[in-house]
Amino acid sequence: MSTAPVPLLSMRGISKRFGAVEALSGVDLDVHAHEVVALVGDNGAGKSTLAKIVAGAYSPDAGLVEIAGEPTTIATPVAAQRLGIATVFQDFALCDNLDVTSNLFLGREVRTGGLLDDGYMEATARSVLEKLNSRIPSVRTPLSTLSAGQRQSVAIARTLIGDPRIVVLDEPTAALSVAQTAEVLTHIERLRELGLAVILISHNMTDVRAVSDRIVVLRHGRNNGTFDAATTSHEEVLAAITGATVSPRPRLHALR
Repeated sequence: MSTAPVPLLSMRGISKRFGAVEALSGVDLDVHAHEVVALVGDNGAGKSTLAKIVAGAYSPDAGLVEIAGEPTTIATPVAAQRLGIATVFQDFALCDNLDVTSNLFLGREVRTGGLLDDGYMEATARSVLEKLNSRIPSVRTPLSTLSAGQRQSVAIARTLIGDPRIVVLDEPTAALSVAQTAEVLTHIERLRELGLAVILISHNMTDVRAVSDRIVVLRHGRNNGTFDAATTSHEEVLAAITGATVSPRPRLHALR
């Protein structure tokens, strides 16, 4: 008898308050290996708050988090990295005055005998960009000369340096041209092919439907539907986002 695969990331009953503001209330989310799950919702729905909990930037007030079936606490961003979680936020956190290789290893430089191992880092940078099928001409190209789409490629490539299992992408195609967006979506598909669990936060339903396997809707900090991206219409997802349809309230889970 076959059993369902264990999600790489499972979140149950996640709640978070900021003073009198209830940002999240009893949110559930599962993401499996080889899967892209789109997290969608209107402004203030709680998407970025949930992403920051996954990234270790926020701690939930209640709920259960499991990584590969093991209950865990993501206390800090460093703890998230050690658990195999990588996050790309909208600001990229890249340095224009450094080249591609230096940006990929920023804060994680490799040293041999006390000196920077430039050869190893450059070879690794080339390997990572090849995995993503990136079109960046050279790993020694200064970031300041790259397009917005190429910079997003660098930001996504940087997540692979730590050999992650889970990648969170916060609005990765915002403000990109059509061609640049297409390249970034190709990178997202490549992350799935590499066996990662990908959480894609986006307002662009065209992008969401192009690369995601499932669509999870948040509304006012609560789950309001999970949809199969291949079979669900745009109108059904939009109805959940706007509140025209409302899903049953999920059962809450204790924090542990």
